[in-house]
Amino acid sequence: MRVPLQRWRTLAKTASYYAVHLVVAAGVAYAVTGDWWMALTLSLLEPTVQMLFFFVHEKLWEHEAQRAARAVRPAAGCA
Repeated sequence: MRVPLQRWRTLAKTASYYAVHLVVAAGVAYAVTGDWWMALTLSLLEPTVQMLFFFVHEKLWEHEAQRAARAVRPAAGCA
């Protein structure tokens, strides 16, 4: 079974977003707490949850775009 290219792109985009968010979250958490262990713990928890919601968000937008595209095309046999 082959995975569509768009699905791989969405997964790669999600992973990239996760990595950037992880670095930013760790920096902010360290600035607030002054403790690297706490900063790493917080920075792993929040972006992990955020990544899951981002993936769902992308899929919902993709679904809506497909629905809108279907609505624009005339129905078969109608012209």
